[in-house]
Amino acid sequence: MFDFILLDFHWSQLLQPQWYIENGGIWFILFAVFAETGLFAGFFFPGDSLLFVAGIWSNDLVKEGLGLNINSFLGLVILGLMISIAGIIGNYVGYWFGKKSGPFLYERKDSLLFKKKYLIQAHDFYEEHGGAAIIFARFLPIVRTFAPIVAGVVGMDKKKFTFYNVIGCFLWVYAMLLGGHYLQRLVLHWFHFDLKKHLEVIVIGIVLITTAPVLIKLFFGKKKQPTPNQNS
Repeated sequence: MFDFILLDFHWSQLLQPQWYIENGGIWFILFAVFAETGLFAGFFFPGDSLLFVAGIWSNDLVKEGLGLNINSFLGLVILGLMISIAGIIGNYVGYWFGKKSGPFLYERKDSLLFKKKYLIQAHDFYEEHGGAAIIFARFLPIVRTFAPIVAGVVGMDKKKFTFYNVIGCFLWVYAMLLGGHYLQRLVLHWFHFDLKKHLEVIVIGIVLITTAPVLIKLFFGKKKQPTPNQNS
C-alpha cells in the first residue's frame, strides 16, 4: 500500500491527503501535522482533511505502519495519541520560534513560504480570543500554523500555553480521526457508499467547512463605517 518513493512526484500532491496515506502512511502524517503546527512554512499542509482521511484508513495505517493487528477502536486511540504528540511538539516549536524571533518576523518580507498577512491574521485572532485561541486555532487552516508563533511573540505564559496546547491538540486530532472513521462505517453500512473510493468528496467538504469561518470573518467581519450625518 505504501510506496515510499514516487518518481513522478509533483509539489501539488502535498495538498492531497491521499498522497500521504499511500506514500509513507502514519510517518508522513506525523511529519505533516508537526510541520503544519510548528513551522511557519507549513501552512499549506492539509491538516483537517488529512486527519479525517487518516480516520477512514486508520486500520490500515496502524497495521502496516506499526505492525499491529488490533481492534479498530484501540488502533484509533494509538493513532490519535501519536498524532497528538506530533502536534503538541509542533506547537512548542512554533511557540519557541515566536519567542526567539517574533520581532524579526514582522519585519520580514513576503516570500513563497512566508506571508506576513497570515501572521497578522493569527495575531488578531489571538487578541480576540486570548489563550483559548490556541484551542480554536487548531480547527482553522493557516491560523493554527501561526497561533503558537504569535503566542510566543506576545510572551504568553508557558504553563498557560502548555495547557491550551495539549487540550486543543487532543480535541482536534480525535475529533477529526473519529469523525472520519465512524462516518465511513455509517455511510458504508446505510448507503453502501465507500468513502475510500471518493476521497475527493471528503476533501472538498472538509475544506469548505473549515475555511467557512475564515471567509465569513474576512468578508463580513469588518464593521461598517458610520455614514456622515447630512443634517449636521
